[in-house]
Amino acid sequence: MIFDKLKKFDIVFDSPEMDCPPVFSSGDVVSGKVVLELSAESKVDSLKLHAEGFAKVHWTESRSAGSSTAYTQNYSDEVEYLNRREVLLQADNGELTVLPAGRHEYPFSFQLPEETLVTSFEGKHGSIRYWVKVKLHRPWATVKKIKKEFTVIEPIDINTPSLLAPQAGTKEKMARIWYRNCGQVSITAKIDRKGYTPGEVIPVFAEFDNATSRSVVPKAFITQTQTFIARGTMKQKRAVVATLSGDIVGANRRETWHGRAIKIPPVGPSILQCRIIKVEYMLRVCVDVPGTSKLSLELPLVMGTIPLHPFGSRTSSISSQYSVNMEWLRMAIPEQPEPPPDYSSVVTDEEAVQNTTAVQPEEDLSGVLQRSLMAYVQEFRLRPPPVYSEVDPNPQPLSMRPRCMTC
Repeated sequence: MIFDKLKKFDIVFDSPEMDCPPVFSSGDVVSGKVVLELSAESKVDSLKLHAEGFAKVHWTESRSAGSSTAYTQNYSDEVEYLNRREVLLQADNGELTVLPAGRHEYPFSFQLPEETLVTSFEGKHGSIRYWVKVKLHRPWATVKKIKKEFTVIEPIDINTPSLLAPQAGTKEKMARIWYRNCGQVSITAKIDRKGYTPGEVIPVFAEFDNATSRSVVPKAFITQTQTFIARGTMKQKRAVVATLSGDIVGANRRETWHGRAIKIPPVGPSILQCRIIKVEYMLRVCVDVPGTSKLSLELPLVMGTIPLHPFGSRTSSISSQYSVNMEWLRMAIPEQPEPPPDYSSVVTDEEAVQNTTAVQPEEDLSGVLQRSLMAYVQEFRLRPPPVYSEVDPNPQPLSMRPRCMTC
């Protein structure tokens, strides 16, 4: 049968290193070959290639319209970034092509769009993927299909004025026991810049002034927020990816951090351009205030791909850059690292309430960030995934939730 004649059907991308998959960015040329191995002579109608790239989000939420009526609401959206077709083999006159037994290679090459693409990403409620799909059409046979994904990482150069600017802030809160004020706690914190790359250490300069009669413990966290947007609604997943604990600050005492170090783990770069998928990073410096909610100060971070003062400049291929600055993908992580705390333990009560309110209009969500598929592979191979806190920004009123029939 004709199915037995096809021994091998594969897509092979050109790569500068044998065992390293290629990495591309906007404007790069993606090249490779389609390999056919036939055990006997075979007739072929055509061999066609289709390159695609999409950002897609999808999730479902249960809704109740009364005590006995329930339904599921679907949320989905997508953005197209790449759509390219090529014919690799097809006779001009419409005749069949007869291929002898053996190995046949059909090279392909196409350029990615010049406009900024979005970094490859995998999440629970969405993804950003790029792939090449090839279809083999033969007479009197089903179409044979093969698909292979490739990685896109848009460079984020932290050597820009906006990302080199220092980030600083101050917050204070009055501690209360019942209805009596017990003194004030304040935080002043600063970091050298906004942009960092994975593997770097962030020196945290902070001052904690504890004017209460109780001790407090200062802490710092790096958090990541993934936001999925569809039909004016959003779904978020938050994680603590790194932690730093300070010494106890006694009553009426002051503690100063002179550049306490918190290391960035192998997380992916920030996503800046996607309309339906965002990724943000934040440094939170906080203390637990006796008798009231947590006092927390946020300093925004951007995870870049081109480190501070990189060697060399951008070439036509992003792969050449990453030979220098992608060592963070191979960083050694302890076999049993301390798991980070749950996100809900590092936010204030006010923030927790805000996180459950309705989503703002989409144009208000445009200031955010990117993550690479390769970073996911490395991160979860070397360390357990962080503890996530999932927030539904559209909670149902208690009157709308289904009732237990036995209650």
